[in-house]
Amino acid sequence: MGAGDRSRWGISIQDLLLFAATAISLSYLTTQLLARLDPDAGAKAEAQQKSRAATKRLQSIFSPQDPDDAPAHDRDSDSDSDPCRPPSHQDRLRSHELVLTPYEQTIAMSVVAPADIPVGFDDIGGLEPIIDDLRESVIYPLTLPHLYTSHSSLLTAPSGVLLYGPPGCGKTMLAKALARESGACFINLHISTLTEKWYGDSNKLVAAVFSLARKLQPAIVFIDEIDAVLGQRRSGEHEASGMVKAEFMTHWDGLASSTTADGAQRICILGATNRIQDIDEAILRRLPKKFAVGLPNARQRKQIFELTLKGTKLDTSSPDHYSRTATTTTPFDLPALVRLSAGMSGSDIKEACRDAAMVPVREYIRAHRAAGRSMRGGIRGEEVRGLQTDDFFGRRAGVEEERRRGEIEGGEVEEGEIEEGGVVGEEGSVGSASTEEVESFDDPEEVGIGLRR
Repeated sequence: MGAGDRSRWGISIQDLLLFAATAISLSYLTTQLLARLDPDAGAKAEAQQKSRAATKRLQSIFSPQDPDDAPAHDRDSDSDSDPCRPPSHQDRLRSHELVLTPYEQTIAMSVVAPADIPVGFDDIGGLEPIIDDLRESVIYPLTLPHLYTSHSSLLTAPSGVLLYGPPGCGKTMLAKALARESGACFINLHISTLTEKWYGDSNKLVAAVFSLARKLQPAIVFIDEIDAVLGQRRSGEHEASGMVKAEFMTHWDGLASSTTADGAQRICILGATNRIQDIDEAILRRLPKKFAVGLPNARQRKQIFELTLKGTKLDTSSPDHYSRTATTTTPFDLPALVRLSAGMSGSDIKEACRDAAMVPVREYIRAHRAAGRSMRGGIRGEEVRGLQTDDFFGRRAGVEEERRRGEIEGGEVEEGEIEEGGVVGEEGSVGSASTEEVESFDDPEEVGIGLRR
C-alpha cells in the first residue's frame, strides 16, 4: 500500500469520526430542545422522582433484616423449608413483580417502617388480653395463614378490626405496636392522602390503597379517627364524600375482593375511634372484630405507673426516716397513687407523672439559683431528689420550699402571705402548674381532682 492510499484511509477515518460526533451532538441537542418544549416535562420528571422515592422506601422497609429484630413468628418459620408459605415482601421485590402506578406511589409513601416506631407491645401496660387476642386472631392469620387454613377454612384473618373507647386509653399506641411487631405491611392512611382537588382522584387513590395492599399483602391499613373518614352517610353530604365511602366499601368487601386465581385478599383494615356511634352501619359490618379499650382498672393503672416511671428516680426511703426528720413530705407510695387515680386514662396518668417528675428538678434549679451559683457550672443531676408522692398533688412542696427559702434569707414569710399560687407577688405557680393544691390526701375525691388538674 502506497503513501497515497494510507493518506486517503486516514482522511476517511477522520471524516467518519467527525460525522459520528456531529450526529451524536445533533441528537443530544434535539433531545434537549424537545424536552424544553414539552409542557409535561416537569410532571414527567416529578413522576419519575416520585417513583424512585416510593421504590426506594419500600426496598428500605422490606429489605432483609437482622434476625434478632424480626418478629417472633418470622424467626420461628423458614420460608425455604415450607412450600405452603406465601411469598414474602422480600420475594416480590427480588422478583421485580412490584410495578407501581402513580396513585400507588402516592400511597406507598404512607407505608410505615417498623424500625421507625419506638413502641412495642411490651411498652403498653394493662392491655394484655387485647394484645393476646390481636396476636391470635389478626397477626398470625395474616402472616401465617397456612397454620390456620390447614385446620379449618373458617380460620382466616378478619377483614377489619375496630379499637374504640374513651380518648387517651391506648388505641393509637396499640396500632403503633401492631405496626412494629406484626410483620405485615402497615399502611398508615391519612385523610389528607385521600383528598384531591380533581374530581375522581380521591376514588382512584382509594383504589390504589387496596391495589398496593394486594401487591404487598399481608397488609394492615390503619385509619385513625375512622369516624371522620367513613362516618354515617347522609342525604345532605357532599357527593365526593359519598363516592369515596362507596369506593372504599367496594374494594374492601366487594365483588373483586377475592378471586379464584389469587384467593381471598389478606388485607385487614384497622380503625380507631372514640365515636363509634358516628360510623356507618355498612362500615361496622366490615369490622367484625371490635375491641373496647376502656379506662384502666387498679391492676392496669399499677402497670401503667410502673412503665411510665421505669426510668425515673424514686424516693424509696421508709416513712420512719421522715418521722425522725420531722418533715411533712412522704416517700413514693405507688399503692396510694393507684388507689387515688381511679377514673383516669393512661394518657392522664402519663401527663400526671410528667408534671410530678418536673417538681424535684424545679426545686433543685431554684435552690441552685437562690444560692447564687451559676447555672452553667456545678449542675449535677444525681443531686436532684427522688420523686415523692406529694409531687403528684399540687403546690404544697413548692410553698414549703418558698417558706424555707424566706427563713434562710431572713425574710420570714407570714401565713397570710401564702396564697393558692404561692408567695404573693410571684407570677405562676410554685409547684406543678397543671395540678391543684390538695388539702387532705385522705379524701379520694379531692385527690382525684388534683391529679386530673
